Amino acid sequence: MRRIVGIIVHNWPLKLAAIGLATLMYGGLALSQNTQTFAGVVPVRYVNEPNDTVVLPSTPRPVTEVRYFAPTGVQVATTSFIATVDLSGQEGKVGVVSVPINLTTPDSRIRVLGFVPDTATVELDHLTSRDVRVEVVPGAVPDGLTVGPTTVQPATVTVTGVATIVSKVDAVRADVTIQSSGIDVDEEAQLVAVDKLGNAVSPVDVSPPTARVVIPVFSDRQSRTLPVNPIITGRPAAGFEIESVAVDPLVALVTGDADQLAELSQVDTVPIPMTGVSADETVKVGLALPTGVVAVNDAPVTVTITIRPVTGTRTFSAGLQLIGESADLHYALSTDRVLITIGGSIADLDRLSGATLVATLDVAGLKEGAHDVVVTANLPTGTALVAADPPTVKVTVTPLAPASPALSSPAAQG
Repeated sequence: MRRIVGIIVHNWPLKLAAIGLATLMYGGLALSQNTQTFAGVVPVRYVNEPNDTVVLPSTPRPVTEVRYFAPTGVQVATTSFIATVDLSGQEGKVGVVSVPINLTTPDSRIRVLGFVPDTATVELDHLTSRDVRVEVVPGAVPDGLTVGPTTVQPATVTVTGVATIVSKVDAVRADVTIQSSGIDVDEEAQLVAVDKLGNAVSPVDVSPPTARVVIPVFSDRQSRTLPVNPIITGRPAAGFEIESVAVDPLVALVTGDADQLAELSQVDTVPIPMTGVSADETVKVGLALPTGVVAVNDAPVTVTITIRPVTGTRTFSAGLQLIGESADLHYALSTDRVLITIGGSIADLDRLSGATLVATLDVAGLKEGAHDVVVTANLPTGTALVAADPPTVKVTVTPLAPASPALSSPAAQG
């Protein structure tokens, strides 16, 4: 028995190594018989992209070779694999970075052994926006035609994109064509971002993508000086009205085709709203010219509007009150009420109440006899007495009768 055990344990490390090597060789043989290669295209997508960061290229290179282990009979397709590039942890980075590709499978029977490529090279940059001017580039002007000043709306637009590309943008260009028919240019032109040399810059987003370009085209250009007509819209606040409107300058020099100018007797301003206004206003506005007619000097017109309260009159019946009476005189009036007409702004007049109004007669210093005294009134600020009916009241002044002496009592007589 001891001899058998000795034979077994003799050189036991070598014997264990031999057994392990045989097991590995068998396992490798079995595995190699089930290891396969998928040579299709597995698209790769980004996940966890940082905010305000642009990733280039927008779509990474696909995985084109996948080595996998699967039992015999398992069918594999592009949908059997999911390839992603995790960009978490790349916040704030700018430049070229190499990021590993993660390839998984939703099929539990498949085990991914390797794939090509296993990394993606991407370029990271900040997303930024900047306002730039709109530059109109008209085509050649046909013979016999002339053009007026160009207007474009909006004059600036916003370009958005990768910071390194947006920094190259100098302007956005609007290309328009002058037709030989002499028709004015009035169109929505597509905008293209360009650098200082006029070369297109992309990719960037232009917002808004178009601008309205207006260029008057003349075949028989003439000029005329016409009066400026201010256009006022709306009504001032209640109780107020427009007193006067002044314009500076009074006239404007405009140019256009002869037949268009012949139809004009004046040039209007852009409408000036005055709804609800209760104070003077001075505004600068442009001219509202017909298409094809332009101002030689495009400086704004100054319009001054003067506002005043709306005034009116109201008539009330009022009682009479004496001022300056003497204690030893008696005053008799020819009437105890008069009609008074009060003037002022409509707002002030609306605040008056006839029940509280009193006309006054100043009788200070009057001697005995009959006197015609002018009717006056002490009225609230902002109002004034316009007229009284009658304008004077006859006041008769007499001395007060002396008090009668008291009759003597019988006891006193006794």
